[in-house]
Amino acid sequence: MPNYDLIAILGPTASGKTPFAAALANRLDTEIISADSRQIYREMDLGTGKDLADYTINGKTIPYHLIDIAEPGYKYNVFEYQRDFLKAYEEITEKSKLPILCGGTGMYLESVLKGYKLMPVPENSELRAALADKSLEELTEMLGQYKSLHNSTDVDTVKRAIRALEIEVYYAEHPVEERAFPKLNSLIIGIDIDRELRRSKITRRLKQRLDEGMIDEVRHLIDKGINPEDLIYYGLEYKYLTLYITGELSYDEMVQGLEVAIHQFAKRQMTWFRGMERRGFKIDWLDAQMPMNEKIEFVLDKLKT
Repeated sequence: MPNYDLIAILGPTASGKTPFAAALANRLDTEIISADSRQIYREMDLGTGKDLADYTINGKTIPYHLIDIAEPGYKYNVFEYQRDFLKAYEEITEKSKLPILCGGTGMYLESVLKGYKLMPVPENSELRAALADKSLEELTEMLGQYKSLHNSTDVDTVKRAIRALEIEVYYAEHPVEERAFPKLNSLIIGIDIDRELRRSKITRRLKQRLDEGMIDEVRHLIDKGINPEDLIYYGLEYKYLTLYITGELSYDEMVQGLEVAIHQFAKRQMTWFRGMERRGFKIDWLDAQMPMNEKIEFVLDKLKT
């Protein structure tokens, strides 16, 4: 068998990557490392789409890592992700198991698969002041001028865009020397879902999560003392639900705006993954509608080839 160090499963939101990763992990008797920038937070379940039931196969719970590891309100970053990924990766490989990395946050995925180690980036108050009056559109355009790291799929608030630029400027001014990070020989599997099917699944899933109490989840976090601005920072569900709870959006405006934002987010995710291919990553794409057993057999064949 080829000496693969890691299987990575990526895809846009609602593509079914988590159930596939869990089924594959069950077949290979291994564990999953999450690559999702929001699922790391505790008590943020419905809004981040954790769907923890997906990790149970025939009554057996597949071990997972890097979910529920930080408090809500904390601003976790990619430097911390690399550190925590390595710890989880080593825990799994010490058991002679082949880890499965699964998620849709392009920056997290690429930071691990590319094999470079990042430095923590300090705040740049001068830069923040200079960017303070810029719109999200202007900041996103500025971010597009950089090509090194930042995941534009996650930049849907002004604060996140400013932080992204802060990171890019720092790395432009402080070239990253070689640092210890394992060069992983990774089998990368992408889940490709038809655009219209993806849109219908996103719409249906949003309605389901609202029915299950997603608004109450966010209201509970605010009642607990989490600053609404910190929740808005996380974007998507937490941005729109917070704006609704604080009276800045009506219910209909919240639902419509959020649905559009999630569709746009999924589109940006696919743009990021296609960009990874242009940057030299080999991704084997599988149709989301392919039967589960066929997806698993495809990966097993790849591991043997």
